[in-house]
Amino acid sequence: MERKYTYFVADIHLGLDANDPDGREERFVQWLRSIRTPETRTVYLLGDIWDFWYEYRDVIPRKGIRVVSELIQMMAEGIEVYFMPGNHDIWCYSFFESIGIKKIIQPQRVELSGKKFLLGHGDGLGGAKWGYRLMLGIFHNRFLQRCFSSLHPWLAFRFGFDWSHSNRRKHGGYKFRGEAEPLYKFCVEQTAKAPADWCIFGHFHDAVDMALPAGGRLIVLKDWIAGGVHYARFDGESLEVV
Repeated sequence: MERKYTYFVADIHLGLDANDPDGREERFVQWLRSIRTPETRTVYLLGDIWDFWYEYRDVIPRKGIRVVSELIQMMAEGIEVYFMPGNHDIWCYSFFESIGIKKIIQPQRVELSGKKFLLGHGDGLGGAKWGYRLMLGIFHNRFLQRCFSSLHPWLAFRFGFDWSHSNRRKHGGYKFRGEAEPLYKFCVEQTAKAPADWCIFGHFHDAVDMALPAGGRLIVLKDWIAGGVHYARFDGESLEVV
């Protein structure tokens, strides 16, 4: 049987203590099992799959470990899995590669069955406020990462999840601002330079489907926090967004 399906998903936020976190993990596990078929070729995890991920040399978060198990099983059955870090699961170093997942960094251009895709998590693309840029700079600073690694995992994980939960309370319910959004402007510029049939992102927690001036469409995937199963599926010719 031909492997023809490619899936894109983002913003599961495993471990976020809101809206039934155990149920959300179960939904995601069951979805992964449902697409673990001989027809599936590739799965792209476009960031914030975990609400907080910090990877020590010998320790990884226990939240979502069933998801890791399912991904391993998928790869064992011949399905390719790509992971693109988001702003909540930046701190992944070598664990995912060690189990066979291919880690990629935004923005990423890929071609599938002759169709062109521009992929990313979506944060910071096209510009961001100075405070957010500063935060990302801190998160990516290797010296500060090593300092954080000196914390005991018990403390580090509690700090990380508490910070994320607090941030969610302050900034929840964001609505994509259409053509005024920096990500839209970024996609306009990028597709003017090199065409793309679909530009697919997460991060905004809002379902978006917009035409781009040079052709193609901007797709923002809905998050899984409030319920439901949200993803995009490419069958080699067309893209279905659920």
